Amino acid sequence: MKDFEKQLVKMANGSGFIAALDQSGGSTPKALANYGVEESAWKNETEMFDLVHQMRERIVTNPSFKGDRILGAILFENTMEGMFDGKSATDYLWQTKGVIPFLKIDKGLAEEENGAQMMKAIPELNKSLARAKEKNIFGTKMRSVIKLANQKSIDGVVSQQFDFATQILEKGLIPIVEPEVDINCPEKPEAESLLLNAIEKRLQNLKSEQKIILKLTLPNENNLFLPLVNHSNVLRVVALSGGYPRKEANKKLLANEYLIASFSRALTEGLKAQQTQDEFTKLLGASIESIFKASL
Repeated sequence: MKDFEKQLVKMANGSGFIAALDQSGGSTPKALANYGVEESAWKNETEMFDLVHQMRERIVTNPSFKGDRILGAILFENTMEGMFDGKSATDYLWQTKGVIPFLKIDKGLAEEENGAQMMKAIPELNKSLARAKEKNIFGTKMRSVIKLANQKSIDGVVSQQFDFATQILEKGLIPIVEPEVDINCPEKPEAESLLLNAIEKRLQNLKSEQKIILKLTLPNENNLFLPLVNHSNVLRVVALSGGYPRKEANKKLLANEYLIASFSRALTEGLKAQQTQDEFTKLLGASIESIFKASL
């Protein structure tokens, strides 16, 4: 089998979770601060991204980070073009670690309108997708945010996500569709119900052979997303931590059958640049094991 077919089988049937290592310009300073690196440590954006790449490389090259518990990793574009341990980052992930590489393709969020933040335009998307294929990327990820239970806004978010997903599928990549419901949404259960309905409607438009991954907020109503898990066009439903601490995110994940994690902050919680390699390995290993168990 070619790599893509092997990855497809692993993503559909494997045990584990997706590590979200795709912090971009807006979220990088906070990620570095949580890692114990203050803003005084860099003078410009290039130095900032170098520092976050060092953090990601330390995580990915750690012996506890491998494909027996981690199915995939979502990368920022700079990371895709970079190196891990002297090897192309994407090839290192798959060939050395057995971890499927994904690429974050969105360019951030537009201003909030009617209780939702759509994605900004993605200029030269086809060019980015072609480059992703060259770098042996399996799939993509794009994020929108829902803050109120406004049906028109939620329908708009889902339509934008699926329009891009169709374009991505046509280029031979698997899209992760991420319409996040803010965990602080005052109408979260209602928003999640509206979101489920909107997604089910759009799934009807996909061809039988087209597969997507859904990345959704851990729902207030346990097992709300089971109909999506069982849908023939859905490869996997993964859950984002959304700002919940790891312990709480794992607890919520355990209560939802067949959902697996795609955590960012909850994965790296407690990791510090100042830790010794033994301390770092022990904490990262415990974090990965706890998320893996919650994803079974």
